[in-house]
Amino acid sequence: MKYAVCLTNFGTYADPKESLRVAEAAESAGWDGLFVWDHLAFVWGPPSADPWVTLAAVAVKTASLTLGTAVTPLPRRRPQVVAQQVASLEALNGGRVILGAGLGGNEKEFTRFGEDADPHRRARLLDDGLQIIRDMWPGPIWIGGNSGPALRRAARWDGWIANSVAIDGMTMSPDQLARSVTKIGRGVGFDVACNGYSSRCDAELCADYAGAGATWWFENLHERRFDVDGVLARVRAGPART
Repeated sequence: MKYAVCLTNFGTYADPKESLRVAEAAESAGWDGLFVWDHLAFVWGPPSADPWVTLAAVAVKTASLTLGTAVTPLPRRRPQVVAQQVASLEALNGGRVILGAGLGGNEKEFTRFGEDADPHRRARLLDDGLQIIRDMWPGPIWIGGNSGPALRRAARWDGWIANSVAIDGMTMSPDQLARSVTKIGRGVGFDVACNGYSSRCDAELCADYAGAGATWWFENLHERRFDVDGVLARVRAGPART
């Protein structure tokens, strides 16, 4: 299993320089990747950063991390622009880029700007947008979400990002993850990312999720969990490898 930092894009991390500090610490501590959230948090509270600008800054200053979003609400973006953004990031980062995509879970990020947040409409926009991106960019696309439609959609692409955490802890057991992996029905070459909370000493916890089918552990980091110094301390402690 590989290990990535999965970092919020709002609050303190609305400043890409703060995310870059985390990324440089992650690379030094042996993490395999850095993924960032994709929210328009200013709609409902704190400022937020564009994830592609943040990831471009990270790509310039690091040499080994896989970079991506977890996840981009594709229905509120123009897919042809996203395809150009991920292709540009891929050129900066030596090909190590993954697009995490989903419906978008915060309706205010749509309705605030007069967009219809109907889930069926968003599903159509997501499927159409994914095909546009695939026609323009051949890189990995992972689908986020736990619903039946999300799992069926994930089966058609390159990976699945489990919605397995809440603000205060994990919400999906290894057995639940394994059942969803079975429903997806893919085998070797299909990636499964488990969002989670761990300490450096939690190798057994991560191993349980690996045994359930996870190929990546996403260490979720945000300011409801740690302050800025706490985030850096957790990253510097390194992943909970066996």
